Amino acid sequence: MAGQGKGGKGVGGKGKVGTKRTAQKRHARASIEGITKPAIRRLARRGGVKRISSFIYDDSRQVLKGFLEGIVRDAVTYTEHARRKTVTAMDVVYALKRQGRTIYGFGG
Repeated sequence: MAGQGKGGKGVGGKGKVGTKRTAQKRHARASIEGITKPAIRRLARRGGVKRISSFIYDDSRQVLKGFLEGIVRDAVTYTEHARRKTVTAMDVVYALKRQGRTIYGFGG
């Protein structure tokens, strides 16, 4: 059907048909809290840590957040320079390389 565009097969082409869904209430917490205590514990075990202090969990979340902010900032800079709206794997590879953490296996 010509002229429909995005939005499904509504009556007369006026958008999607169906019941409206109200936004469900989500638990308001920082997404950094999604990095759980067991996840941090697994990473520490992989690094050879035997015993973990209770203060480590919040500190490691903050370090991870700072690291990711720097990588995302650089990757978005590469994306904007190329006049794209989508961040590609290569943008992230170049951002990591710029910060001295070269990664292999993702092209380039």
